[in-house]
Parts: sequence; C-alpha cells; structure tokens
Amino acid sequence: MIAILDYDAGNLRSVEKALNYIGEDTVITRDKDVIMNSDKVILPGVGSFGDAMEKLNNYNLINTIYDVVDKKIPFLGICLGLQLLFEESEETPGVTGLGILKGRIKKIPSIDNIKIPHMGWNSIDIKDGAKLFRGMSKQEYVYFVHSYYLEAEDENIVAATTEYGTHIHASVESGNIFACQFHPEKSSETGLHILQNFVNL
Repeated sequence: MIAILDYDAGNLRSVEKALNYIGEDTVITRDKDVIMNSDKVILPGVGSFGDAMEKLNNYNLINTIYDVVDKKIPFLGICLGLQLLFEESEETPGVTGLGILKGRIKKIPSIDNIKIPHMGWNSIDIKDGAKLFRGMSKQEYVYFVHSYYLEAEDENIVAATTEYGTHIHASVESGNIFACQFHPEKSSETGLHILQNFVNL
C-alpha cells in the first residue's frame, strides 16, 4: 500500500491515478497509523511553500513525516513536495521548511525572456546509479510546472539536473528519501517508469 499524504494539495488525484494505472494500491490519508504502516509514502504538492507548511502543521503531518523518514520507509516528494523537504524558500521568507535535507529554494531568474512559471517538457540529465531512473537513458524528457527551484547544499544527493534560466537540481536521492521537482504523474511513459522504480525500491 502506498500512502499519499492528504494536506489539500492540488495533484493528489493525478498521483493516485498514475499509481493505480501501474497496478498499485493507494490511499489518500492523513491518518498516522495508516501512513506508518504503508510500504511507501508520497508527498505531492502544488501551491505555495508557506501555505503548504501551514497545512502540514495544521493536519499534524510534520512529525509523521519525520517518523516516516526515521523508520526508513521509502518517501517520495513531488514538485512542492520536493521543496518542502528543504530548509527555506524565497517564496515565503521566514517560513521554515521540513529541513530533512539541506538546501534553499530559489526563484527562477527572469532572464533571456524565459517564461515563468516554467511550464512544459524539459530534458533532464541523469546521474549514473540514480535509483528513480534505473533502466532509463542518461537524458529523459519530463513535465515541469514551477516558479521556484532547488539549490541543494550537497551535490552528492542530486540525481538529475535541468537547465531553465539557471542550473536546477531536478531530483534528489538521500537514503530512503527521493524527490522530483517535475511531475512524474504527468510525464507520460517516462513518468510511469519513474513511479514504477519508486514502487520497486
């Protein structure tokens, strides 16, 4: 069973639908017992950093997430779910993130007439040995929707990068923690392959 954390994020159902498509049992929940007894846990996310942290707090999910990480249950953050794993975001100064991983979320610079938010397909460069991308080529196209990006403190956790106005850390892996800035649930066969790799961990 895969638990999808329910904190009113906008892409819960599309993540659920993609997982069901590849034959996985899912539950959208904020029940701690259900979450802690799941095989895998996913933190989706669409929206603002500060609002999301407030909702995670209001639904008592912050300590549950820490417990999931401590228990070594494979955990996947998607889009805003990736950003929340880090310490802070330029989107909402003064709001502290989960701080599970070290790094900052920064605004995509408005240069070279690039459109913000970054919305659409972009190629990612994949690091050798990245577990989420097992069986895939060194470059894949995936679907992004974001205005802010990750700058991880430790380059060793970066599993994939992309370029869009700046150098973006597009995916990270650290122990049982995995995260993607892009949306695997909207990335066609490539995204389904990534989700299947997560399921198979």
